[in-house]
Amino acid sequence: MSSANNADTTRHGTGTVNGGISFWYADDGTPAPREPLTGDATADVCIVGGGYTGLWTAYYLKKAAPFLRITVLEQKFCGYGASGRNGGWLYNGIAGRDRYAKLHGHEAAVRLQEAMNDTVTEVIEAARAESIEADIHHGGVLEVAYTPAQLTRLKDFHATELSYGEKDRTLHGARETAERVRVSGAVGSSWTPHGARLHPVKLVKGLADAVESLGVTIHESTPVTEIKPKHAITPYGTVRAPYVLRCTEGFTASLKGQRRTWLPMNSSMIATEPLTSAQWESIGWEGRETLGDMAHAYMYAQRTADGRIALGGRGVPYRYGSKTDNDGRTQPATIEALHAILTRFFPQLAGVRTAHAWSGVLGVPRDWCATVTLDRATGLGWAGGYVGSGVATANLAARTLRDLVQQDSGQAGPTDLTALPWVNHKVRKWEPEPFRWLGVHGMYATYYAADRRELTTHTAQSSRLARVADRVAGRM
Repeated sequence: MSSANNADTTRHGTGTVNGGISFWYADDGTPAPREPLTGDATADVCIVGGGYTGLWTAYYLKKAAPFLRITVLEQKFCGYGASGRNGGWLYNGIAGRDRYAKLHGHEAAVRLQEAMNDTVTEVIEAARAESIEADIHHGGVLEVAYTPAQLTRLKDFHATELSYGEKDRTLHGARETAERVRVSGAVGSSWTPHGARLHPVKLVKGLADAVESLGVTIHESTPVTEIKPKHAITPYGTVRAPYVLRCTEGFTASLKGQRRTWLPMNSSMIATEPLTSAQWESIGWEGRETLGDMAHAYMYAQRTADGRIALGGRGVPYRYGSKTDNDGRTQPATIEALHAILTRFFPQLAGVRTAHAWSGVLGVPRDWCATVTLDRATGLGWAGGYVGSGVATANLAARTLRDLVQQDSGQAGPTDLTALPWVNHKVRKWEPEPFRWLGVHGMYATYYAADRRELTTHTAQSSRLARVADRVAGRM
């Protein structure tokens, strides 16, 4: 095993380890790479991308049809991308649900939401079945409000979730929120049981091992440069297969012809040093819910199994030309901004050290809708565009890709999953540069300004600036 600190890691004078892919690799380091592709090869299904989507797809296809020859191609190592850097939120959110309701009707969107609710349990049960110890704690998701405008949005959000069939969600006032976790100034919260905390890298490592044990071939250190019908092209050879499935999420822009397909949005995280028993007693958080807020530029956090707080949000949201980060290194200003969020939530932690910082990219389609597609004419398929909700959504996408491939190959008929409204959804490409860069940076600057205004004005109405940013984003 090689140390995570060997990979583009900076240790600041404060002791913060910056980069090294992510904090989640700190204990065991990055994995020894599997063998790369050594020449042309054939398969029944070729999967491009060794993250959650690609690995779950291989897992479910091989389980359903053990005779299939499945090859996974990964540019670095399984879990190098978002699957090894995310916040460990296994939850039932899905990007684009409201748009799908407009396009296909409310009941279709309800079915999609119900499938996502079930997916949380599916991942937990699959991990248990494969003996994957991923520090999973099924404590639900708690989203808090700490300004009047956030409280208005929280109540609207809660009512909307109920309208999509989530009858087990509960709304809490300030006192009940504090009984769960003592966020400074919190005036309300919404809790759903459909969520769990986990250790992202333990899950992706365990999943890769499980897939390999089923007989799936995984080639790491094998970047795919171009995908064509029945061909995945790499510098070391071409894999030919009737089905080639693109599962590259935030790294999709690196493929030939895909620069404007999904925007690689940057998200950054910090992890504190382990907190003392007294510090935890002052915070509460005994339920270990994943924790978010109702800010326009939202945060997400978890209480880790080893007693830290891992917290994330937007730093530099997008790099010009759809470039991706260099092994997770994060700008000092972003680290400071995330620590400021930490102390905004928990002022008593002002002196707690930031032990780790890292960044990664997630895939954002132009209409902010996650999709699963199989083109029956070419055998090309893809899934992604999760907009930060990929830990659970990738599993649902993988099971849907399994069903689409089996249906197309005549192994099975249509299923409930193949009828979900996100299947075969089409969306236009992102604008060319510099409009793409200007739009994204302008959008987040406006969201930050809206949050600052709401903190100072104490109005119950959301800032109009946020509506401007929503229009720029294409969310309205």
